[in-house]
Amino acid sequence: MADVYEAEDTLLNRLVAVKILHANFASDDSFVARFRREAQAAANLSHPNIVAIYDWGKHEGTYFMVMELIRGRTLREILKSEGALLPQRSAEIAADTAAALSVAHQHGIYHRDVKPGNIMITEDGSVKVTDFGIARALDDSEELTRTGAVIGTATYFSPEQAQGMPADERSDVYSLGIVLFEMIVGKPPFTGESPVAVAYQHVSEPAPAPDSLNPDVPREIAAITEHAMEKKPDGRYQTADELRTDLMRYLGGSEPVAAAMVMAAAPTAMISPSPAAPPLGSPNATMTFDAPLEERSQTGYWAAVGALIVVLLLGLWLLLRLLGGGDPAVSTVEIPDLYGERAEQAFETLQGIDLKVRSVQETSEEVGAGLVIRTDPPAGSDVEPGSFVDVVVSGGPEEFGVPNVIGENVDVARTRIKAQGFSIGAIEYVLTEDFDENIVIAQNPDGGATASPGTAVGLIVSSGPTSIKVPDLSGKSAETAILELTRAGFENIETQGEFSSEVLEGFVISTNPATGQTAPRDATIIILVSTGPEPVDVPDLVGMTQSQAEQTLNALGLLLVVSPETVEVPLASGLVGNVAEQDPAFGVIAEVESLVTVRLGVVQQMLVPNLVGLVLAQAEIEAFNAGLTLSPLDPPTITDNQALDNTVETQLPVSGTMADEGSIIDVTVYLYELIVPDFVDLRMSLSEAESEAAIRGLGEIIHDPGQDIEDPDVTKHGEIAWQDPQGGDQVAVGTNITVGLYIAPIDE
Repeated sequence: MADVYEAEDTLLNRLVAVKILHANFASDDSFVARFRREAQAAANLSHPNIVAIYDWGKHEGTYFMVMELIRGRTLREILKSEGALLPQRSAEIAADTAAALSVAHQHGIYHRDVKPGNIMITEDGSVKVTDFGIARALDDSEELTRTGAVIGTATYFSPEQAQGMPADERSDVYSLGIVLFEMIVGKPPFTGESPVAVAYQHVSEPAPAPDSLNPDVPREIAAITEHAMEKKPDGRYQTADELRTDLMRYLGGSEPVAAAMVMAAAPTAMISPSPAAPPLGSPNATMTFDAPLEERSQTGYWAAVGALIVVLLLGLWLLLRLLGGGDPAVSTVEIPDLYGERAEQAFETLQGIDLKVRSVQETSEEVGAGLVIRTDPPAGSDVEPGSFVDVVVSGGPEEFGVPNVIGENVDVARTRIKAQGFSIGAIEYVLTEDFDENIVIAQNPDGGATASPGTAVGLIVSSGPTSIKVPDLSGKSAETAILELTRAGFENIETQGEFSSEVLEGFVISTNPATGQTAPRDATIIILVSTGPEPVDVPDLVGMTQSQAEQTLNALGLLLVVSPETVEVPLASGLVGNVAEQDPAFGVIAEVESLVTVRLGVVQQMLVPNLVGLVLAQAEIEAFNAGLTLSPLDPPTITDNQALDNTVETQLPVSGTMADEGSIIDVTVYLYELIVPDFVDLRMSLSEAESEAAIRGLGEIIHDPGQDIEDPDVTKHGEIAWQDPQGGDQVAVGTNITVGLYIAPIDE
């Protein structure tokens, strides 16, 4: 019918599978209708074991269907590559498939093409049933069951499908039984050269026992398979859920109901003769297949073979009667009353009186499971030896566990209840303080109780609490908080800003009422939203070192930036090397993490004055007024020009340049010098030397009595005996001269 592609859903950003109807079918109204039916049927089914249908439509004459993309392999591919599966795994796959079919049946949809190719096993081992393309809803049964409309795959369809009769949920059970047979044996029970030959075997030939073909197959799962493949719909499982229940009992280690009956009947099991093909022209003779003409022409051949078999069996029966004595008188036996006996005991009793047994299961409220309800013919009837007697064995009360849906959303609860075969009873909505809106708070019958299928399960559902618990909104944005409070059911919501150094701006700090508290629906819920850290006053940084300023700002949450520009400050200001200016200024309000830029102080520059030619004292005054310090260098420059004495000869730095305040100006000074007279040679007295010194511009004559010299020449008494500096030395004007005198000895 179609090709399937992997595609990308660009709207929801997901990978999907897209089935596109072949172009040669797009013009066929019946195929288009079938394609549409597949989408509509499967789109209404929601179950983990059913491939989801997202959308379908038509684009430029091309019909498409968008489906869930499954990563895995079909069961057909697995069987082809691996052969028979382990019984345990086979039962698991069959049980999941039965669960999917049960959901479809509850929606009035029958798959009608259950086969390994339509069962997918995902990479994680999950089972997905797909392709409801020939599934039918209850309202189109006539169209799909008209004469000649045999739909399905011959290897797997049911006897009623093979005969063109209406198919129902039991038809899917039969097909799943064939699939289960193939999983545990490795091949299907019926094969043939043509679909017609296979269909005839479905109708007329018994399937071999699975454990006869594969000795590793346990009798329990073989019995489940045989019961699912009963020719008559009334003889097999009546619902997919019944089949699943037996499979789950097997997987759980309990004995399946079907296995108990089949194994109990095993001692007398006989292969029933193949029924004769119905006469041509009879109502049941219509087995029309959409097959080539040469295949349909074999129908008469197979009918003739069936008739021949019947004749041979009749002859064999007459021969046995003759060998038995040829007495035309027919003896009879009376069927005993077996009510309430164990099925195995009843079978032995009937076999003991030469009767054949067929086990029939039936639910019963009065008779325990495994006990006989009745026989057909009934107890007390006279029948011929060798006749078949149907023993109706109780399968126990037809009750199932009611799912516990308390705490579930009401829609989920309805789906679970229906999926278990129960109906939805009255639903009552009540206000409650303990449950959210649409949550089931009570049910009747209680969860876990057993009840018959179809029992109405009543629900009490919360219409929402009158008071609602305030959700935890901390750390969420204001917009998200408002949305969550609205979803929770609150109607009045306000936001207020609040400073916070711990919560980002625009995010929730807290709520009032607080998280976890309950409040009426109409209560006002206040959301405290962070407006960021509280602004701070910029501190006074002037006079601080860079390190001190940085520590001060960090404590307030502000950041320091040191400008490459500097500020000239007086040397005495104490700002040299420290913060001299700041921006923002002291006292300005700033946001936390704002930048504060500072400029450091440097010594101001002073213009160096011209000191050359000035007397040293005047030069010192000029340097002081310029903020500089004068420092004469040694030695001075000696000059014989008295006019230059004590004046500045040179200076460094030179005049007109800039220098740091307080910098030193080095100067050289002219010094006018005199020739010291030789007071010793001139035999001068102290008074004469003082007069001479005054005339020459020398300093004082200092007499050092401790340095006087005794001389016996009394004529020298009082004359200068020595001097310092020496006579002839050059000295500066005003230089003091130390002298000692000759002293005459004193007579004793």
